[in-house]
Amino acid sequence: MEMADILIFAVNSVLPVILLVALGYMLKKTGFFTGEFLKVANKTVFRVLLPVLLFVNLAELDGFSLLKWDAVLYALAVIAVLFCIGLFMARITPDRYQKGVLLQGVVRSNFALVGVPLAQLMAGSKGVQSAALLSAFTIPAFNVLSVIALSAYIQDGGDKRARMGKTLRGILRNPLIIGVLAGIVCVLLKPLARQLPSGATSFLGKFTFVGTVLDYLARASTPVALLVLGGQFERSSVRGLKKQIVLGVAGRLVLAPLIGLGGAVLLQSMGILQFDNGTYAALIALFATPAAVASAIMAEEMGNDGQLAGQLVVWTTLLSAGVIFGAVAALRALGLV
Repeated sequence: MEMADILIFAVNSVLPVILLVALGYMLKKTGFFTGEFLKVANKTVFRVLLPVLLFVNLAELDGFSLLKWDAVLYALAVIAVLFCIGLFMARITPDRYQKGVLLQGVVRSNFALVGVPLAQLMAGSKGVQSAALLSAFTIPAFNVLSVIALSAYIQDGGDKRARMGKTLRGILRNPLIIGVLAGIVCVLLKPLARQLPSGATSFLGKFTFVGTVLDYLARASTPVALLVLGGQFERSSVRGLKKQIVLGVAGRLVLAPLIGLGGAVLLQSMGILQFDNGTYAALIALFATPAAVASAIMAEEMGNDGQLAGQLVVWTTLLSAGVIFGAVAALRALGLV
């Protein structure tokens, strides 16, 4: 693995996102995208396309037999720490519609879209395996915590039990979480499907139209989401959101890599953990990547500050290439990737 390849990969991962956002922005400015269209498209992405993408990503796993629980527990622990840091950052802004957006921006990375290819470039099949298995736990965690973050601050008065019940219902009804749970159920049912008679398996295997439709929808999710994000982007809001953008970018691209990767290196040096290069590749993809594209769509749909969420996606994406390159260079110098 050459460092130049990592830098090129980082740039190639970032530029398509920026160009599609720019195209969406231009289409809105020229009147091709209307406000009503963007509203409907945002709803379609959130309720149909992204849930299918998450389902397909998880359903492709063969099973959890190769799961490394130490890596899973470590990743979930870091996500919990980042959530606590995000809670503190959310207190800095007085606008309750921005608090959950900041919290989500610190916690949730773009692991679902760039995690597996980035891990593959760094560690080959071991990286792909580690990233795919981690995604079965981190993606549900991201989505559950996002629903909590985007619900907690905007709820009106009422007793605490009622607010908790409303948040729980929001989690259970969230389309992204439903897609994740459906994908996990699909993986768990695969051993039972293999026990079917060979004739039945061969017969069912001929009907691939459902998989084809799901694949089409999954492929459409990212470009459509980015075009919608660009259509909702407003340059004039950057000045008014400067403090919040700086906080969100610092949390996502400074604190998350330092804690997620630095903690793993420290614990390994103390002999508490022992990760291979595939796991470190997955951790880089998990903690050094920008804010998730879905976070902006989700914030807008759940009644939070969609402008701030979109700004965090754009700015963390612009700056993430250097962060990814720096993280890989540092871990390679230590002989870990």
